Amino acid sequence: MKVGDVLPPLEIDITRTLIVAGAIASRDYQDVHHDAELARQKGSPDIFMNILTTNGLVGRYVTDHFGPGAVLRGVAIRLGAPNYPGDTMVLTGSVEELAGDTATVRIVGANAIGRHVTGTVTVTLPSGEAP
Repeated sequence: MKVGDVLPPLEIDITRTLIVAGAIASRDYQDVHHDAELARQKGSPDIFMNILTTNGLVGRYVTDHFGPGAVLRGVAIRLGAPNYPGDTMVLTGSVEELAGDTATVRIVGANAIGRHVTGTVTVTLPSGEAP
């Protein structure tokens, strides 16, 4: 592993089930994450993914790449364009910094209307487990 290494992209279909299940699993009962009519009344064209689901998907992306021994040390993300049902989010990443067995990975998740998520993930790998 070296600075500049690029992680393979991960395409995630944004389904209504994914959005609702992620909100329920993270105990986020805001109606904009499960009730399309109330979301529309509040100005959104449909329900949309919550930040906790996005955070989990970003973490999955990094640990899927670095393997089961990878330990997330920090996730710092910012949301942009919403993830609506029927879209696809493509996560991409690159190694931005290395310090011993710890890497900082720059993450971008984009959908049809723009960047849904940007940020960094700090991950530690056990000795000898770098991909």
